[in-house]
Amino acid sequence: MSVRVGAARIRAALVALISFFVLAATATGCAGGDRDRPRIVVTTNILGDITREIVGDEADVKVLMRANADPHSFGLSAVQAAELENADLVVHNGLGLEENVLRHVEAARESGVATFAAGEAADPLTFHTGQEGGPEQESGEPDPHFWTDPDRVRKAAGLIADQITEHVAGVDEKAVRSNATRYDGQLADLTAWMEKSFAAVPENRRALVTNHHVFGHLADRFGLRVIGAVIPSGTTLASPSSSDLRSLTQAMEEAGVRTVFADSSQPTKLAEVLRQEMGGDVDVVSLYSESLTEKGKGAGTYLEMMRANTSAMVEGLTGD
Repeated sequence: MSVRVGAARIRAALVALISFFVLAATATGCAGGDRDRPRIVVTTNILGDITREIVGDEADVKVLMRANADPHSFGLSAVQAAELENADLVVHNGLGLEENVLRHVEAARESGVATFAAGEAADPLTFHTGQEGGPEQESGEPDPHFWTDPDRVRKAAGLIADQITEHVAGVDEKAVRSNATRYDGQLADLTAWMEKSFAAVPENRRALVTNHHVFGHLADRFGLRVIGAVIPSGTTLASPSSSDLRSLTQAMEEAGVRTVFADSSQPTKLAEVLRQEMGGDVDVVSLYSESLTEKGKGAGTYLEMMRANTSAMVEGLTGD
């Protein structure tokens, strides 16, 4: 009897031991699969959408900036900062846009992570931040808002595809190139549609006033004039002075402008102040300039954002 009981106990122990090793192997395999899957971290949600279009299913894409956030002011948690240093590739805008994040990108670069500054590679324009008719205030600094020109996005998208195939092991290069080609065609269609849309704006009404200087690339590409901004700077972290507002209202009066385009992710208080300064007959039109929205909220993708902005701008510039 004792021999049979001992044998049974041995068999039970062996079954338990085998089960343990099977479960351990399965868990290790799953963990290894997670570790082996390529990871790309992107700072802004606009670049995140563009990168996802190119990557497809070939890698995990983590976007740090939430919907409707301000790229000039959003920060990272300790977990997000660690994700940068564990990525295969970091895609960021650069040119000082992500002011609270760039030090983390630099730390990732120093630790050996491949990083790509899309804005720096897109042939950016130089900021012109003075009000029309006022003193010259060209900053000499590159304008980081390159994405308002879809042709520059086409260039950046192609370079992102190059970075992915060069630095992210495990992706199917053919699939990435195919995705990039498809998306390039969509961007080309967007440019053609924007050209046709802006062509409907009369020459004497092609003047822009915005919350801050963000549409320089768009204006340059489609033949518009930026005559000033409520915040005469390329960052939302700056503040206007009373003289800035006086210069802007004067420029608007001289140009016959009665529309201010304000970033939908920023309060329109300053634009409302400008409306009061000009007697209340100024329209404030909301645009999606520096951040995507959540899906289904008006600008869930870059393509949707640009089409929404173009429609709103054309209507605002041509309306009575």
